[in-house]
Amino acid sequence: MHASRNLAYAGLLLGMAMAQLDGLVLTAALPSIGADLHARTGLVAVTAAGLLTLTVATPLHGRLGDLYGRRASFAASVLVFAAASAWCAAAPDVGVLIAARALQGLGGSGLIVTAMSALGELFDRDELLRRQGWQTAVFAAATLGGPPLGGLLAAGPGWRWIFLVNLPLCVPALVLGLRGLPAKPRRTAEKFDAGSGVLLVVAGSAVVALGTFAARSPLWTPVLVAAAALTGFLFVRRQRRVPSPLISPEVVADAVLARAVIVNGLAGAALYGTFTYVALVAALRTNAAGTGALLVAMAAGQLGLSASFAALARKHPEMTAWGRFGCLLGTGGLAAITVAAARGGTPWLLVPGLFAIGAAFAVCTSAYTVLGQTRAKRELMGVTLGSLTFARQAGGLAGAAVFGWLALATTGALAAPGLAVVFAAAAATMLVAWLTAPVVTSADPASSRP
Repeated sequence: MHASRNLAYAGLLLGMAMAQLDGLVLTAALPSIGADLHARTGLVAVTAAGLLTLTVATPLHGRLGDLYGRRASFAASVLVFAAASAWCAAAPDVGVLIAARALQGLGGSGLIVTAMSALGELFDRDELLRRQGWQTAVFAAATLGGPPLGGLLAAGPGWRWIFLVNLPLCVPALVLGLRGLPAKPRRTAEKFDAGSGVLLVVAGSAVVALGTFAARSPLWTPVLVAAAALTGFLFVRRQRRVPSPLISPEVVADAVLARAVIVNGLAGAALYGTFTYVALVAALRTNAAGTGALLVAMAAGQLGLSASFAALARKHPEMTAWGRFGCLLGTGGLAAITVAAARGGTPWLLVPGLFAIGAAFAVCTSAYTVLGQTRAKRELMGVTLGSLTFARQAGGLAGAAVFGWLALATTGALAAPGLAVVFAAAAATMLVAWLTAPVVTSADPASSRP
């Protein structure tokens, strides 16, 4: 059984690596894609299409995995991701590429959520913490190696190879997943609620659109806000009435998990939602090369805390305490960047602030993922991890839109005063996350092990 779990773990790591590399590799190749396909205005949609499906499909994959097993869910996600990668590579124009990217995001979402859910089923908390080092290494390799790899492929054999390299990686991921992941038998007569899925997709799509190009339109912004609010309300009401809800009330009935989902959304808005504006603050007092050097501080904080989390958390395993620490760290870092922006990008304030928010993102993501993996009931593992991930991603996209709108509404531009407003609002959001964060958990996790 131990060897089987190791095979499954290797396959899941490979799947997560492919999903994480996907967007990072693509970003560096966008200029080459635009030149080759004679497309200038559609390049934003190439990235937005994958981001949209990656975000909104997250809870759907979690529920499907709970109902039909992680093996089937992982295999289907790998096959969809492989087919979409081949379609992207063969795209004759930007319209086809956008559609293929949407399908690729659908497969990538399944790879991420199924991996996190399966890890929660396969290993207990101590083993999960011991294996955090490998997950950190995968994340670091994707973060640091993705953009250079995309640039090299685009400049060498061509941008289509950024999608073709996925195909040989999908084969071992599929084989390892099929051999190692357990095929969970159906124990209930529950079925997937398609109506809830449609409502969630519409609500999530509106939130994602708010965080991308549509948020700048004075016409579309209120329409998208209304659509998100209405379909969100209908989704919540439907979850209380249908016999097989997409997100079980048992998840939010657990006060610790319910608060963890809320904190993930707030932290996603404050940290992930400000990534767009970080480079603008750094550029207030330096050139492009200097901006890149300053941003290394954020990456260092993220990778440094990710690497040390596994060792430190084994000695101090209370995940709620780690989550609260991450919220405080993020609040301090965002406050420092607020002052740095107000002072025109002061480096001696900006560097520790960037390091702190990178570290906060790593700590919050790791702590609440492990908390969900160890506390959720096994039959609700996918729903729980999907809810946590969706809250973080959707919160980040909504935060980017709301903070930008707030800066423009109060100062009229994204200059130093406007950027100070952005990070002040983010710091306040992170403080609310700290106040909302669960304080203690029960002694025994709710999840059970085979």
